[in-house]
Amino acid sequence: MDIPVTTAVRALRAAKIDFEPYFYDYQEHGGTERAAQELNIPEHQTIKTIVLENEDKKPLIVLMHGDREISLKQLARHLHVKTITPCTPETAQRHTGYMVGGTSPFGTRKPLPVYAEATLFDLEDLYINGGKRGFLIKIKPAVLDALLTPQRVEVAID
Repeated sequence: MDIPVTTAVRALRAAKIDFEPYFYDYQEHGGTERAAQELNIPEHQTIKTIVLENEDKKPLIVLMHGDREISLKQLARHLHVKTITPCTPETAQRHTGYMVGGTSPFGTRKPLPVYAEATLFDLEDLYINGGKRGFLIKIKPAVLDALLTPQRVEVAID
């Protein structure tokens, strides 16, 4: 199967990062649950790339387990800002260059601050979007540090 040459794939290849491609039948609002079921992988290891913004409209990315939600209050407290809210799909696409459902933290249109749930780094492998709907890549958690230098946070809600 041909690997789509997304900006995420270009970024990974430029950094000489090994990854394994996984393809699934994308469905609107299917989320990580659908991807994990179809690929027969744990949803906990299927990572969401969420584009958020603070009250000054400054964008940021949070990487979170597929089976967890983000405590926006806790994140705002951690970042010393008043509020954190999800970006609209159009705004998220403008910041990242990716369509919602195909957002990868790699190769974003402009560099954005990245925050990752600390427990992601306890996992052996991560399945994260490769920059296209229906396309995940399997990587080691160390790749996040190598390419994104994310700040670790503890903002997960079960």
